[in-house]
Amino acid sequence: MNRVALDLGPIQIYWYSIFIFLGILIACFVIYKEAKKRKIEEDFLVNLIFNSLIFGIIGARLYYVLFNLPYYIKNPIEILQIWNGGLAIHGGILTALIFILLYSKKHKVNQLKIIDILVVGLIIGQAIGRWGNFFNQEAYGRITTLQQLQHAGIPNFVIQGMYILGNYREPTFFYESVWCFFGFCAMLILRKYKYLKRGQLTGFYLIWYGLARFIIEGMRTDSLLIGPFKIAQFVSIIFILVGCYLFFIHSKKKEVPLYKAEDKEQKQGVVLLK
Repeated sequence: MNRVALDLGPIQIYWYSIFIFLGILIACFVIYKEAKKRKIEEDFLVNLIFNSLIFGIIGARLYYVLFNLPYYIKNPIEILQIWNGGLAIHGGILTALIFILLYSKKHKVNQLKIIDILVVGLIIGQAIGRWGNFFNQEAYGRITTLQQLQHAGIPNFVIQGMYILGNYREPTFFYESVWCFFGFCAMLILRKYKYLKRGQLTGFYLIWYGLARFIIEGMRTDSLLIGPFKIAQFVSIIFILVGCYLFFIHSKKKEVPLYKAEDKEQKQGVVLLK
């Protein structure tokens, strides 16, 4: 499979970069639409998204490099070659989240309200960005057979793209992409529920993605490890626990449903919720 989408001689544009960029672009579009409905100030939103992306990309790369440090110590120039893959979503989420929490607090914006907006765009961005792994032939699973993949209903072009080193592989990137897409659809429906409270949409995202990633990571053969343990599975457990807290426990502390609180703010002319 050709990883290069466009060869301009000294400049090569990779499919991985295209799908990462496309995922970011669509995520930003969804976030903008969500924020507009929630009456979030545009300047605040633009600065938040721009800086979150920078911190997220840096964090995703550093996370991956740190857990592959022996290799990158020997090949330091490759640290900057992100078009070859190696962006760990958990690292990106962590560093972006730290910035979002601090930035929202500085501007006296309700942090859960902002994160509830961001996760809707994040999950569809993940669904699209995973296809960059397909063209890099990474994020795959154990050896399987052509018949098993066909029986599972995997598209033929995905099956052929997962023929790696003389064997067919489980397309775990594909499983995660599809799961994230359905999660996005579920969140679009859930956010319209009139009794939804702040933090519950974030909780749903953490449970939905955490559960899938824990299962899918168990199938992968290229996981980041600490000893015999897969780091992504450990992080996924934390996601699930935090998600359960936000969705089932924290939400009970809020007497007023989200939509009523926001209607009240809009009537009072409040743009940023303190």
